[in-house]
Amino acid sequence: QVQPVESGGGLVQAGGSLRLSCAPSVRTFSSYDMGWFRQAPGKEREFVATTRWRGGSTYYSDSVKGRFTISRDNAQNTVYLQMNSLKPEDTAVYYCVFKRPRPVYGGSWYRSWDEYDYRGRGTQVTVSS
Repeated sequence: QVQPVESGGGLVQAGGSLRLSCAPSVRTFSSYDMGWFRQAPGKEREFVATTRWRGGSTYYSDSVKGRFTISRDNAQNTVYLQMNSLKPEDTAVYYCVFKRPRPVYGGSWYRSWDEYDYRGRGTQVTVSS
């Protein structure tokens, strides 16, 4: 079974940057919509960003728009999250998710954890003030 595996988390000062990566645990020729969620201590898990396999379009939560950039390498089935201008409130465990894409372009964005077919185990990001 495909398991997204995250890497790149760590400790950074406020205002700094980190780049997360995520690739499947096994080589696969399937295509996926990909995304990121996060969960801070004592808070509910929240949607961060997503990118579609079909067309490569992207969508962000308001809390990260303009600071984070999601990108992908379809040949490697890898998704990245470039996080700039980090704030202490960005501290969380970041989870990578995959979903088998729709057979057509467009449609509503997948922003719910339960909509995704495969979910990673997470990587910790800590932003110090």
